[in-house]
Amino acid sequence: MAKITVREAISQALWEEMEADPKVFIIGEEVGVWGGTYAVTKGFYDHFGPKRVKDTPIAEAAIVGGAIGAALTGLRPVAELMTINFAFSAMEHIVNEAAKLHYMFNGQFVLPLVIRTVGGGGRQLGATHSQTPDAIFAHFPGLKVVAPGSAADAKGLLKAAIRSDDPVMFIEHATLYQLRGEVPEGDYLIPIGKSVIQRPGKHVTIVTYSKMLDISQKAADQLAADGVEAEIVDLRTLRPLDMEPILESVKKTNRVVIVEEGWKSFGVGAEVASRIYEEAFDDLDAPIQRVAQLEVPLPYNQNLEQLALPKPEWVVRAVHEVL
Repeated sequence: MAKITVREAISQALWEEMEADPKVFIIGEEVGVWGGTYAVTKGFYDHFGPKRVKDTPIAEAAIVGGAIGAALTGLRPVAELMTINFAFSAMEHIVNEAAKLHYMFNGQFVLPLVIRTVGGGGRQLGATHSQTPDAIFAHFPGLKVVAPGSAADAKGLLKAAIRSDDPVMFIEHATLYQLRGEVPEGDYLIPIGKSVIQRPGKHVTIVTYSKMLDISQKAADQLAADGVEAEIVDLRTLRPLDMEPILESVKKTNRVVIVEEGWKSFGVGAEVASRIYEEAFDDLDAPIQRVAQLEVPLPYNQNLEQLALPKPEWVVRAVHEVL
């Protein structure tokens, strides 16, 4: 099994799906000649040509709107938005069209659309380019929202997203592209909507996803040195949200810490905590703790930005609180 970066895993998934299905094409800013803002599509333009790797102006509404039209006529577009912060410019198309057309037309057609976009902070891009608004998109039925935290999941989930007949928001974290991990070769798929236990444990359940999986793993290593065995459940998909592995873990550990990069208010952690309280209240021996970004727009200054973002020490502290 090869050990590759998240960037290489995503690129591999795109390449394999384009080779396998001529209906798959890529559309977005700088995806062609430039090879993608994060070099994910480097070499694609020369191999697949301008009809299947289409550079666009800086116009997110046009990118998503054009991709929706292509999907409705039988193609399988992968629309790339340089950052999830710019997805707000295409909000009408994403949540009022892509998420609803299949339902509003009584299933008479499908909308196989993937919107690849980059979220998260930590790269000194300022408050308007560093947000983690995943929960906003996960709010809307009809739109699947995927956010992998490892190279293997990035490949397997992206291939599944491209083959899905539903619109999928595929959120990649800006600081994970260089993260390495073992990735199966060939036609490797992971079902969308399945949480997974990434690390077994017995003393506390840590629920997380995306970049915070890496942060939680580092926290679990620190806790292990103190004799605390943390079980880590990786959501991987925010809609549909798979609670089963979480609830099974809570029955075993009786304590929960939820770790997310977004703001705590009205966030993913709030939804997960609410469902645990509703469905597994009697299994809890302590109040749920949540770890999240400080409630401020992320500063540009590197030191201040890092002060605002969750880190392993915050997770360790939260675990000791519930213990």
